[in-house]
Amino acid sequence: MKFSAVGFDLDGTLYPNYRLYVRLIPFLLKEQRLMRAMGKVRIELRKNNTLFTSGASFAADASLADGKAKRDFYDVQAEIMGKILGESAETAKERIERHIYRGWEPLFKKVRLFSHVKETLDAFREAGIKLGLLSDFPPEAKLENLGISEYWHTVLSSEMTGRLKPDAAPFLELARLMDMKPEQILYVGNSVSYDVKGAQKAGMKAALIRPPWKFTSSASFGTKRSAADFCFSGYRQLCDYVLN
Repeated sequence: MKFSAVGFDLDGTLYPNYRLYVRLIPFLLKEQRLMRAMGKVRIELRKNNTLFTSGASFAADASLADGKAKRDFYDVQAEIMGKILGESAETAKERIERHIYRGWEPLFKKVRLFSHVKETLDAFREAGIKLGLLSDFPPEAKLENLGISEYWHTVLSSEMTGRLKPDAAPFLELARLMDMKPEQILYVGNSVSYDVKGAQKAGMKAALIRPPWKFTSSASFGTKRSAADFCFSGYRQLCDYVLN
């Protein structure tokens, strides 16, 4: 086998994004301002990834070189959101938790995975391959509602490291928690900018999923495809790549 462990992104990787988006339409129409603000917040957080810390694993990294304490990721996220929306950080934090982190989770009970995801996870597990999951948003309830919570050796939200993809820190923490060297891990995602570049920055190999219609519809896909170590449109292809 090529790898001792396989790590996965969640959203858009284990299920097609459109299957969630169609169920989010009522929320998106009602909360357009909130969602636009959240997009701006995540852009700002990625620009300042090195300023934040969160989670016990990063306790030793809790101060800057100049001695200033690093800020808690969730507090800074709420402060930026509050400034954009013209409300207190406390109110913004509660809105993020209620509407974005928790509000979407029940929808995943009706979202179908890509074909052959469970078949592939079963095959990897039977072959003795460790399975990890790394998402930029809290994944635990999503995995349970999708019916795949039992597969994972490690489940991690990058937010708990105080960094977002494509920073290498979340990927390195995934490797640490899985007790694997980065070079032993193949990371599977649907984004070149976040998943492929982040995994490779951490020393992992990266696989890129692109549904069949994107292979033919994207003029720039050839360039994107070349950035990944492996590109596939169906999970049986991934299974064959890892096991053979």
